[in-house]
Amino acid sequence: MSELPQTPPFEQEEPEKPENHASSAIPNHRVKQASEKFRVVPSLQTFFTYAFLAATLFTLFTPNNLFSGQTIERLFAAWQANPETISQVSATQVSNSAANRIGIVAGHWQNDSGSVCEDGLTEQEINLTIATLVQQKLTAEGYTVDLLSEFDDRLVQYKAIALISIHNDSCTYVNNEATGFKVVSAMHSAYPEKANRLTACLIDRYHRDTGLPYHANTVTNDMTNYHAFDEIHTDTTAAIIETGFLNLDRKILTENPDLVAQGIVDGLNCFIRNESISPVVTVAP
Repeated sequence: MSELPQTPPFEQEEPEKPENHASSAIPNHRVKQASEKFRVVPSLQTFFTYAFLAATLFTLFTPNNLFSGQTIERLFAAWQANPETISQVSATQVSNSAANRIGIVAGHWQNDSGSVCEDGLTEQEINLTIATLVQQKLTAEGYTVDLLSEFDDRLVQYKAIALISIHNDSCTYVNNEATGFKVVSAMHSAYPEKANRLTACLIDRYHRDTGLPYHANTVTNDMTNYHAFDEIHTDTTAAIIETGFLNLDRKILTENPDLVAQGIVDGLNCFIRNESISPVVTVAP
Protein backbone atom coordinates (compact mmCIF):
# COMPACT_ATOMS: atom_id res chain seq x y z
CA MET A 1 0.00 0.00 0.00
CA SER A 2 1.53 3.30 -1.14
CA GLU A 3 2.02 6.09 1.24
CA LEU A 4 -0.08 9.12 0.85
CA PRO A 5 1.91 12.28 0.23
CA GLN A 6 2.29 14.30 3.27
CA THR A 7 0.58 17.66 3.15
CA PRO A 8 2.81 20.40 4.49
CA PRO A 9 1.48 21.96 7.57
CA PHE A 10 -0.45 25.21 7.07
CA GLU A 11 1.65 28.31 7.64
CA GLN A 12 0.21 30.53 10.24
CA GLU A 13 0.06 34.22 9.40
CA GLU A 14 1.91 36.42 11.77
CA PRO A 15 -0.33 38.78 13.66
CA GLU A 16 -0.18 42.41 12.60
CA LYS A 17 2.16 44.49 14.64
CA PRO A 18 0.74 47.57 16.27
CA GLU A 19 1.78 50.81 14.63
CA ASN A 20 4.66 52.63 16.18
CA HIS A 21 3.15 56.10 16.59
CA ALA A 22 6.50 57.57 17.51
CA SER A 23 7.75 56.99 13.93
CA SER A 24 4.48 57.55 12.03
CA ALA A 25 3.87 60.37 9.53
CA ILE A 26 2.98 63.89 10.70
CA PRO A 27 -0.79 64.33 10.98
CA ASN A 28 -2.48 65.85 7.93
CA HIS A 29 -3.41 69.13 9.59
CA ARG A 30 0.21 69.76 10.58
CA VAL A 31 1.43 68.98 7.05
CA LYS A 32 -1.07 71.48 5.67
CA GLN A 33 0.09 74.18 8.06
CA ALA A 34 3.74 73.64 7.16
CA SER A 35 2.90 73.74 3.45
CA GLU A 36 1.05 77.02 3.87
CA LYS A 37 4.02 78.51 5.71
CA PHE A 38 6.32 77.64 2.84
CA ARG A 39 3.90 79.25 0.38
CA VAL A 40 3.81 82.49 2.41
CA VAL A 41 7.58 83.00 2.16
CA PRO A 42 7.75 83.51 -1.64
CA SER A 43 4.62 85.67 -1.45
CA LEU A 44 6.31 87.98 1.04
CA GLN A 45 9.44 88.04 -1.10
CA THR A 46 7.38 89.07 -4.13
CA PHE A 47 5.61 91.77 -2.14
CA PHE A 48 8.85 93.30 -0.86
CA THR A 49 10.43 93.06 -4.31
CA TYR A 50 7.60 95.07 -5.87
CA ALA A 51 7.65 97.55 -2.99
CA PHE A 52 11.39 98.05 -3.47
CA LEU A 53 10.97 98.57 -7.20
CA ALA A 54 8.18 101.09 -6.66
CA ALA A 55 10.28 103.05 -4.19
CA THR A 56 13.24 102.95 -6.57
CA LEU A 57 11.17 104.33 -9.44
CA PHE A 58 9.61 107.01 -7.26
CA THR A 59 13.07 108.22 -6.27
CA LEU A 60 14.42 107.82 -9.78
CA PHE A 61 11.87 109.95 -11.56
CA THR A 62 11.94 113.21 -9.62
CA PRO A 63 12.30 116.56 -11.42
CA ASN A 64 15.83 117.12 -10.13
CA ASN A 65 17.32 113.84 -11.27
CA LEU A 66 15.10 112.65 -14.09
CA PHE A 67 17.70 113.69 -16.63
CA SER A 68 20.85 113.28 -14.55
CA GLY A 69 23.69 110.99 -15.61
CA GLN A 70 22.81 108.52 -12.85
CA THR A 71 19.36 107.81 -14.22
CA ILE A 72 20.36 105.18 -16.76
CA GLU A 73 22.63 103.37 -14.28
CA ARG A 74 19.92 103.24 -11.61
CA LEU A 75 17.30 102.15 -14.13
CA PHE A 76 19.56 99.34 -15.35
CA ALA A 77 20.22 98.14 -11.81
CA ALA A 78 16.50 98.07 -11.08
CA TRP A 79 15.86 96.29 -14.37
CA GLN A 80 18.22 93.49 -13.36
CA ALA A 81 16.10 92.90 -10.27
CA ASN A 82 12.85 92.61 -12.24
CA PRO A 83 13.11 93.44 -15.96
CA GLU A 84 9.46 92.81 -16.81
CA THR A 85 8.07 95.17 -14.18
CA ILE A 86 10.59 97.94 -14.88
CA SER A 87 9.95 97.88 -18.62
CA GLN A 88 6.23 98.37 -18.06
CA VAL A 89 6.62 101.28 -15.62
CA SER A 90 9.55 103.11 -17.19
CA ALA A 91 7.91 103.39 -20.61
CA THR A 92 5.24 105.69 -19.17
CA GLN A 93 7.74 107.72 -17.17
CA VAL A 94 10.15 108.29 -20.05
CA SER A 95 7.36 109.39 -22.40
CA ASN A 96 6.75 112.41 -20.14
CA SER A 97 10.16 113.91 -20.93
CA ALA A 98 11.60 117.26 -21.99
CA ALA A 99 10.64 116.69 -25.62
CA ASN A 100 7.29 118.43 -25.13
CA ARG A 101 7.98 120.61 -22.07
CA ILE A 102 8.33 124.40 -21.84
CA GLY A 103 9.12 126.42 -18.73
CA ILE A 104 7.68 129.91 -18.17
CA VAL A 105 9.07 131.99 -15.31
CA ALA A 106 6.84 134.78 -14.00
CA GLY A 107 9.51 137.32 -13.04
CA HIS A 108 9.69 138.25 -9.33
CA TRP A 109 6.69 136.04 -8.56
CA GLN A 110 6.77 134.69 -4.97
CA ASN A 111 9.93 136.68 -4.29
CA ASP A 112 9.45 140.46 -4.52
CA SER A 113 7.38 143.10 -6.30
CA GLY A 114 9.93 144.12 -8.93
CA SER A 115 9.44 147.65 -10.23
CA VAL A 116 6.64 149.58 -8.52
CA CYS A 117 4.64 152.44 -10.08
CA GLU A 118 3.40 155.45 -8.13
CA ASP A 119 -0.17 154.14 -8.14
CA GLY A 120 0.90 150.77 -6.72
CA LEU A 121 1.02 148.78 -9.95
CA THR A 122 3.84 146.23 -9.67
CA GLU A 123 5.98 144.55 -12.25
CA GLN A 124 5.36 141.22 -10.57
CA GLU A 125 1.60 141.29 -11.18
CA ILE A 126 2.08 142.26 -14.84
CA ASN A 127 4.65 139.48 -15.29
CA LEU A 128 2.37 136.89 -13.70
CA THR A 129 -0.62 137.90 -15.83
CA ILE A 130 1.37 137.59 -19.05
CA ALA A 131 3.09 134.35 -17.97
CA THR A 132 -0.23 132.75 -17.08
CA LEU A 133 -1.66 133.64 -20.48
CA VAL A 134 1.42 132.21 -22.20
CA GLN A 135 1.01 128.99 -20.23
CA GLN A 136 -2.65 128.72 -21.19
CA LYS A 137 -1.97 129.32 -24.88
CA LEU A 138 0.89 126.83 -25.09
CA THR A 139 -1.06 124.21 -23.15
CA ALA A 140 -3.92 124.59 -25.63
CA GLU A 141 -1.44 123.78 -28.40
CA GLY A 142 -0.47 120.52 -26.71
CA TYR A 143 2.70 121.45 -24.83
CA THR A 144 3.41 120.55 -21.22
CA VAL A 145 4.00 123.94 -19.60
CA ASP A 146 5.40 124.66 -16.15
CA LEU A 147 4.57 128.06 -14.64
CA LEU A 148 7.60 128.79 -12.44
CA SER A 149 8.28 131.36 -9.74
CA GLU A 150 11.41 133.52 -9.75
CA PHE A 151 13.51 131.19 -7.60
CA ASP A 152 11.53 128.02 -8.14
CA ASP A 153 13.18 124.85 -6.81
CA ARG A 154 12.35 123.15 -10.10
CA LEU A 155 14.77 125.42 -11.94
CA VAL A 156 17.70 123.34 -10.69
CA GLN A 157 18.75 121.16 -13.66
CA TYR A 158 15.43 121.98 -15.33
CA LYS A 159 15.24 120.35 -18.76
CA ALA A 160 12.83 121.41 -21.49
CA ILE A 161 12.63 122.50 -25.12
CA ALA A 162 12.91 126.07 -23.91
CA LEU A 163 12.57 128.25 -20.84
CA ILE A 164 11.41 131.88 -21.00
CA SER A 165 11.55 134.30 -18.08
CA ILE A 166 9.09 137.20 -18.38
CA HIS A 167 9.94 140.61 -16.93
CA ASN A 168 9.27 144.31 -17.55
CA ASP A 169 11.29 147.50 -17.33
CA SER A 170 11.00 150.44 -14.96
CA CYS A 171 7.84 152.44 -14.35
CA THR A 172 9.91 155.62 -14.07
CA TYR A 173 9.85 158.00 -17.02
CA VAL A 174 13.31 158.17 -18.64
CA ASN A 175 12.74 159.79 -22.04
CA ASN A 176 10.51 159.34 -25.04
CA GLU A 177 12.72 156.51 -26.35
CA ALA A 178 12.14 154.37 -23.26
CA THR A 179 9.67 152.11 -25.03
CA GLY A 180 9.93 148.64 -26.49
CA PHE A 181 11.16 145.22 -25.47
CA LYS A 182 14.46 143.41 -24.89
CA VAL A 183 15.54 139.79 -25.28
CA VAL A 184 18.68 138.04 -24.05
CA SER A 185 19.43 134.31 -24.30
CA ALA A 186 21.68 132.06 -22.25
CA MET A 187 24.70 132.09 -24.55
CA HIS A 188 26.75 129.71 -22.37
CA SER A 189 24.30 126.87 -23.00
CA ALA A 190 25.39 123.60 -24.60
CA TYR A 191 23.97 124.78 -27.93
CA PRO A 192 24.65 128.52 -28.46
CA GLU A 193 23.27 128.32 -32.00
CA LYS A 194 19.89 127.41 -30.50
CA ALA A 195 20.14 130.35 -28.11
CA ASN A 196 20.73 132.67 -31.08
CA ARG A 197 17.81 131.13 -32.88
CA LEU A 198 15.47 131.57 -29.90
CA THR A 199 16.50 135.22 -29.55
CA ALA A 200 15.92 135.92 -33.24
CA CYS A 201 12.51 134.22 -33.21
CA LEU A 202 11.32 136.08 -30.11
CA ILE A 203 12.46 139.43 -31.52
CA ASP A 204 10.83 138.83 -34.90
CA ARG A 205 7.48 137.48 -33.71
CA TYR A 206 7.07 139.74 -30.68
CA HIS A 207 7.74 142.85 -32.74
CA ARG A 208 5.35 141.65 -35.46
CA ASP A 209 2.50 140.92 -33.02
CA THR A 210 2.80 143.89 -30.66
CA GLY A 211 4.32 146.57 -32.87
CA LEU A 212 6.77 147.42 -30.09
CA PRO A 213 10.38 148.13 -31.17
CA TYR A 214 13.32 145.99 -30.13
CA HIS A 215 15.23 148.05 -27.55
CA ALA A 216 18.65 146.36 -27.54
CA ASN A 217 20.67 149.34 -26.31
CA THR A 218 19.41 149.11 -22.72
CA VAL A 219 20.06 145.42 -22.06
CA THR A 220 21.43 145.17 -18.51
CA ASN A 221 23.87 142.84 -16.78
CA ASP A 222 20.97 141.51 -14.74
CA MET A 223 19.50 140.19 -17.98
CA THR A 224 22.75 138.87 -19.46
CA ASN A 225 23.72 137.17 -16.20
CA TYR A 226 20.22 136.10 -15.25
CA HIS A 227 20.44 133.61 -12.36
CA ALA A 228 18.27 130.90 -13.94
CA PHE A 229 20.73 130.57 -16.84
CA ASP A 230 23.19 128.98 -14.41
CA GLU A 231 20.60 126.79 -12.68
CA ILE A 232 18.87 124.99 -15.54
CA HIS A 233 20.24 122.03 -17.45
CA THR A 234 22.72 123.09 -20.14
CA ASP A 235 20.62 121.33 -22.79
CA THR A 236 17.73 123.72 -22.12
CA THR A 237 17.62 126.74 -24.42
CA ALA A 238 16.64 129.76 -22.34
CA ALA A 239 15.94 133.46 -22.70
CA ILE A 240 14.71 136.39 -20.66
CA ILE A 241 12.36 138.94 -22.19
CA GLU A 242 11.34 142.34 -20.89
CA THR A 243 8.04 142.78 -22.65
CA GLY A 244 7.95 146.57 -22.31
CA PHE A 245 8.47 149.65 -20.15
CA LEU A 246 5.88 150.05 -17.42
CA ASN A 247 5.73 153.78 -18.18
CA LEU A 248 5.35 154.40 -21.92
CA ASP A 249 4.20 150.85 -22.74
CA ARG A 250 1.79 150.58 -19.83
CA LYS A 251 -1.33 150.68 -22.02
CA ILE A 252 -0.57 147.54 -24.03
CA LEU A 253 0.85 145.72 -21.00
CA THR A 254 -2.20 146.31 -18.82
CA GLU A 255 -5.02 146.53 -21.36
CA ASN A 256 -3.91 143.98 -23.93
CA PRO A 257 -1.78 141.35 -22.17
CA ASP A 258 -3.26 138.67 -24.40
CA LEU A 259 -1.51 140.22 -27.41
CA VAL A 260 1.74 140.46 -25.45
CA ALA A 261 1.46 136.78 -24.51
CA GLN A 262 0.73 135.84 -28.11
CA GLY A 263 3.95 137.49 -29.22
CA ILE A 264 5.90 135.24 -26.84
CA VAL A 265 3.98 132.13 -27.91
CA ASP A 266 4.59 132.87 -31.59
CA GLY A 267 8.28 133.41 -30.88
CA LEU A 268 8.51 130.03 -29.15
CA ASN A 269 6.69 128.27 -31.98
CA CYS A 270 9.01 129.94 -34.49
CA PHE A 271 11.96 128.48 -32.58
CA ILE A 272 10.49 125.02 -32.05
CA ARG A 273 9.13 124.63 -35.59
CA ASN A 274 12.20 126.18 -37.22
CA GLU A 275 10.10 128.79 -39.02
CA SER A 276 11.62 131.52 -41.15
CA ILE A 277 12.16 135.01 -39.74
CA SER A 278 12.43 138.48 -41.20
CA PRO A 279 15.99 139.54 -42.11
CA VAL A 280 15.49 143.04 -40.70
CA VAL A 281 14.52 143.78 -37.08
CA THR A 282 13.40 147.23 -35.94
CA VAL A 283 15.73 148.46 -33.22
CA ALA A 284 14.91 151.48 -31.07
CA PRO A 285 17.74 154.04 -30.67
